[in-house]
Amino acid sequence: MKLSKKVVLLGHFGVGKTSLFRRFIENEFSEEYKVTLGVQIKKKVIQLPDGRELSMIIWDTEGHSNSVEDTRKSYLLGSHAFIYVFDLTREDTYKNLNQDLAYLKETYNKVIIKTIGNKVDLVSEKIAVKNLKELNIPFDCLTSAKTNKNVKNFFLDLAEEITK
Repeated sequence: MKLSKKVVLLGHFGVGKTSLFRRFIENEFSEEYKVTLGVQIKKKVIQLPDGRELSMIIWDTEGHSNSVEDTRKSYLLGSHAFIYVFDLTREDTYKNLNQDLAYLKETYNKVIIKTIGNKVDLVSEKIAVKNLKELNIPFDCLTSAKTNKNVKNFFLDLAEEITK
């Protein structure tokens, strides 16, 4: 039996949502920055450890500059998981993270919410973790779409979680 689950990537402009999207789905990375307008949707079929297949429908949304509340509601409806991506090299992409997460939890209380600090290849992971903890910024994973660090494992772990 094939399952289908909707996953939405959220976050500011330029944090690497599209790069994570492309790295996971196509195993590709490009240095060229192209702004996502609206939403891009692609599917990745994943074989789960128990033998079932999951069609993960991933929505790569356009970035916002202020709050996740600026994201079109129609992109968020029917989601099984949100992945909030922030750029480890730009504090402005995570300084309002806790407020954005509170909004998502309150408005979409049945949706799994994960946070990714992306671009770990550009910073010391040890210092990044220390800084995030000092600022009380929650994160589930630190990734690099460029080097492919933790990308596949993060999405595979999420696939298992959303099918439980």
